[in-house]
Amino acid sequence: MTATKARHRPVFFVALALLMLAGCATNTPAPVAERVPLGAATPPAAPSPGKPAPEPDWRPKTYTVKRGDTLYQIALDHGLDYRELAAWNNVENINRLAVGQVLVLSPPGQPGPGGVVTTPLAAAPAITASGTEARPPAATPSPGGRGNTATFKTEPRAIKMPYTAQALTQMQQLSPMPSPPAAATPAAPASATPAAAPAKPASAPPAVAAAAAPPDAGRVPEIDDEKLEWIWPATGKIVSSFSETATLKGIDIAGKSGQPIVASAAGKVVYAGSGLRGYGKLIIVKHNATFLSAYAHNKEIDVKEGQQVAKGQKIAEMGDTDADQVKLHFEIRRLGKPVDPARYLPPA
Repeated sequence: MTATKARHRPVFFVALALLMLAGCATNTPAPVAERVPLGAATPPAAPSPGKPAPEPDWRPKTYTVKRGDTLYQIALDHGLDYRELAAWNNVENINRLAVGQVLVLSPPGQPGPGGVVTTPLAAAPAITASGTEARPPAATPSPGGRGNTATFKTEPRAIKMPYTAQALTQMQQLSPMPSPPAAATPAAPASATPAAAPAKPASAPPAVAAAAAPPDAGRVPEIDDEKLEWIWPATGKIVSSFSETATLKGIDIAGKSGQPIVASAAGKVVYAGSGLRGYGKLIIVKHNATFLSAYAHNKEIDVKEGQQVAKGQKIAEMGDTDADQVKLHFEIRRLGKPVDPARYLPPA
């Protein structure tokens, strides 16, 4: 029996070793994970696309007149109303500018294009109805020569007098004793005339009413680019696309003589005439503090300067003034700089 056990022992150990090797072979390897050392900075996440930042205002605070400049062209190139530009610079004759003359491009005292105007803070005095400065009433000096102050009081004074019948009468005259309350009287009938109400004291007007209106109160407010909706000013074939190298930077739409031209967006007509070289009969509409639109080579102009126009309203008839064919030259200007109208117009 012992010999049999000794004979089978090597076989048992060999079988045990084979089972152990098979078990190691069937185990799945442990996953390997790449670990970041403590304190190491994690890579930043990719920024999500959002609305692009608005372009800064490129316009300078002033402009120096050069040979050949006109007030109309200067105003158009800076996105301004030529009448406001003339008023800001006290220009009496808009057709006469001196070479080297410096023009300011914003209302006096207001932040100019690309600049900031700061003023020191000052406490404004109170304003009365007459517009003069309100001052507290002067203190009346006491008979002793020194009046009441915040830290020194001289009135009223306590007077000590001996008790006599004459002193009692005098004190009662100075400070009469309160009389006993009278019995309640019945209410007056409805037909009785009511007592006159005390007159209300005149109140001073609010400071806001006294303040003068801001210089740019009548100017068109700035509107977000995305909130300004555009439409095509005319129908027809585009015979010239936007180009930075073109003399007139816009698009040309061919059509028939007398064809209606409409305002591409609501706004105010700031120019209507033929004073800009190369544009013929021209209309400029100011839509807000950022955008202008120009309509050139018109046959007839149906609007006047200062007139408010609605989007889609007829403003002119197509023509060929100062042009080689009947067409509309259309520009959109952002802060005075021409931009491609295709970026703002709906798909044709």
